[in-house]
Amino acid sequence: MSALSADSGEPRWQTASFCEGGACVGVARDGEQVLVRNTSTPGAREASFTRNEWKAFVAGVKNGEFDHFFS
Repeated sequence: MSALSADSGEPRWQTASFCEGGACVGVARDGEQVLVRNTSTPGAREASFTRNEWKAFVAGVKNGEFDHFFS
């Protein structure tokens, strides 16, 4: 799958299947960067992370390291 939409050259955004009620986080790749944005404000500036930063964050999420924020 290409990281960019073929028709516009814009990043191809993806949201989690758990997203509901518009409270979602969008994630896309742009070259070697991972972009993250709030889907309710798509025109706002997104955060940008390197692949290694993103991999470390996802590993932390999978390991439950951020669960205390919502318990």
